[in-house]
Amino acid sequence: MKPNNVLFSVVLAAVLAAATAAGTSYLFLRYVPPGAASADQERVERIMRDYLTNNPEILVEMTNELDKRQAAEHSVQQQKAISQNVDAIFRSPVSHVAGNPNGDVSVVEFFDYNCPYCRRSLPDVLKLINEDGKVRLVLKELPILSHDSVDAAKLALAANKQGKYFEMHQKLFSEPGRANKDKALRIAKELGLDIAQLQKDAENPDIKKALNENKELAVKLYLEGTPMFLIGDRVIGGAPDDLFDQLKAKVAEVRQYGCASTC
Repeated sequence: MKPNNVLFSVVLAAVLAAATAAGTSYLFLRYVPPGAASADQERVERIMRDYLTNNPEILVEMTNELDKRQAAEHSVQQQKAISQNVDAIFRSPVSHVAGNPNGDVSVVEFFDYNCPYCRRSLPDVLKLINEDGKVRLVLKELPILSHDSVDAAKLALAANKQGKYFEMHQKLFSEPGRANKDKALRIAKELGLDIAQLQKDAENPDIKKALNENKELAVKLYLEGTPMFLIGDRVIGGAPDDLFDQLKAKVAEVRQYGCASTC
């Protein structure tokens, strides 16, 4: 941009500011060069207003372009974080592994028991490991929605010590009602668990370690909500309507092409 192009400077600044209001995260604004006379500034502002009114599509174009650039940068940083934390993501001793523990492709899910999208994704995840016997499913509790979510996650992890984690995991999602301590204890009783021991195990430092590790990973991975799936180093955020198809396709990609780093 030429320093003496006042009109273009102001228009660009206004467009970027409007893009910010439309929901973008960060912008580097260029301002009118110093020294512009007040009368000139008023004239330019009037021209700018008329220009934007007659060409509103430029706001959409700028917003879309900025979103694309931010998404690309976000992806680069996310891939870097995956490569730097492969052991904690895929092979943490405090994360439960379902499906085939020796499978050739790892699918990692970050979830909250009170997340409706996580609940919706459960059938697709179960279908994947039932149909593909070579998938390792790594489950990572990320109770971010409420204290009830924390209580449910702690009791689910504690159920692992009695060999019933995955059964409780499924029931916490599939049975109606909010996931909380009372619901988790009721399910545990139905599963025949030792309730006193379960509650004691829920306060074990290993449980706190698992939850803290998952929270730290979520920050490093720029996780914006639950669920989040890592299929090797491929990412699916949320629970799209075609989740099963996307999971299946990305598993096939990892099998064929591998990961940029060990996964």
